[in-house]
Amino acid sequence: MILNRLRLIRRAASAPGCSLCISLSKQLYCSSARRTRVRDALSSLETGSSIRIQGWVRSVRSQKNNLFLHVSDGSSLQPLQVVASSDLNTRELTFGCAVDIIGSLEKSPSKKQSVELQASHVKVIGECNPVDFPFKIKERHSLEYIRQYPHLRCRTNAFSSLLRIRSEATSAIHSYFRDNGFVQIHTPIITSNDCEGAGELFQVEVKNPHFFSVPSYLTVSGQLHLEVMAGAFPAVYTFGPTFRAENSQSRRHLAEFYMVEAEISFTESLEDLLKLMEDLLKTSTEHLLSHCAEDVELFHKYVSPGHRWGCDLQTEHEKFLVKHCGDVPVFVTDYPYDLKPFYARDNQDQPQHTAAAVDLLVPIVGELCGGSLREERPELLKTRLAGAGLEETYAWYLQLREFGSVPHGGFGMGFERYLQCVLGVDNIKDTIPFARSSRSCLL
Repeated sequence: MILNRLRLIRRAASAPGCSLCISLSKQLYCSSARRTRVRDALSSLETGSSIRIQGWVRSVRSQKNNLFLHVSDGSSLQPLQVVASSDLNTRELTFGCAVDIIGSLEKSPSKKQSVELQASHVKVIGECNPVDFPFKIKERHSLEYIRQYPHLRCRTNAFSSLLRIRSEATSAIHSYFRDNGFVQIHTPIITSNDCEGAGELFQVEVKNPHFFSVPSYLTVSGQLHLEVMAGAFPAVYTFGPTFRAENSQSRRHLAEFYMVEAEISFTESLEDLLKLMEDLLKTSTEHLLSHCAEDVELFHKYVSPGHRWGCDLQTEHEKFLVKHCGDVPVFVTDYPYDLKPFYARDNQDQPQHTAAAVDLLVPIVGELCGGSLREERPELLKTRLAGAGLEETYAWYLQLREFGSVPHGGFGMGFERYLQCVLGVDNIKDTIPFARSSRSCLL
C-alpha cells in the first residue's frame, strides 16, 4: 500500500505542468518561468532563459527610465542585480521587502557581475518600512548591535554568512564521519544521568511527578549512550544539542549548544583519539574554507582585530601553552587522575597517577575538544564508582563491561567553539541562530 502511494506521488511529480499544485498556490508558483536560486543564476551560463527569483531587496536605485534592484535569497553572499523599467517601480518596493520577479537572465555589461535579470514582472510579496527596520541600507552594523534582534539578524549580510558557514560546517562534519565508516547515533535529549558529574543540569519537570519514575534532565553529553553503542559498532558518533545550566554570561558559554561526539572501539592508544581529532578538524576546516571562502572573508570584517587567531585565552595556563607553541592548536594529555570523571582510564603510573585523557586547546576559545580512553577494567571502574557513591546509579554502566566489552575511547567537540576558532569570533553568542544563556532566552 505504501509503495503504491509513493509510486503515485512520483508519477504525479514527473508529469508535465503543475499536477501537484493546489489552486491557492497556482497564481504564485505555476509559471512557465523556471524558479531559480540567486546562487544558481549568478553561476549560470545559459543567458536568454526566462527565470523566476524570489527573495528580499538589498538595495533600490531608481533612474528616469530604469530601476535597479539587488535581490538576495540567502543562497549566496552576492545578490543578483535586477534591471527593470521604471514603470514597474511602486511605493512598496523598498529596502527589505520580499519580491517575486520574472524576467530574462542576460549577460551584464557591468564588470561587477557576469549576469543580470532583465525583469518583465516585479511583485512585492511582503512590504518593509525602511524607517522602522532596525538595519539600514548603507550601514555596517556590528555583531553586538544585530545581536539585539535575534528575529531579524538573519537578514544581515554578516549573520546570513555565518548561517551558510554553519550549514556547510555541519555537512563537512557529517561527511567526514560517513566517509570514515562511522555510524550516526541519535542520542536522547532527555536522560537520567549526568555524564559530566558537574551537577549543572536542567531538570525536566512534568505535571505527573511519576511520569519517568526517576529524576530526568536535559542531556549534557551523549557520551554514555555512545559507549553503549560502541559495544556493537566499532565507530559511532552523534551531533546534536546539549544543555548546561551554568550561571555564566561569559563570551565562551551557552546554555544550549551543539556537540560533536565520537566513540571508537578496539583501541588502547590515546594516539588514536589524537589522530581522529586532528583529522576531523583539518578535513572539516579545509572543506569549509574551500566552499565558503567569500562568507568567511566577509565575516572576518566584522571581527575586531584584537580577537583574531592568536588572541589571549581565557586562562593563564592555556594562554601560555598555546602561545609557547606558536599560536597553533595544542594537545594536552595525561591529566591528573583525580581531576577527570569516573570513566577516564587509569594510567596506573604512580606516583604521578594520571588518566589517559586529552584536551585540544586552540587560540581564541581555549578548550575545543576533550576526550579520554574509557576504563574498561571492571574492578578498577567499580572501585572508582564506589568511592564516588555512584555504584548503584551506574550499575548499567558496569554491566557493559560484563558482556563482550572492548577497550574504547572517545571525545567531544563544541560546535560553536569550533566556529569561534575558525572565524575568529570573540563572542560565542554570534555563532548560533538563537543564543541561550543565563538571564537570556529571547524568542
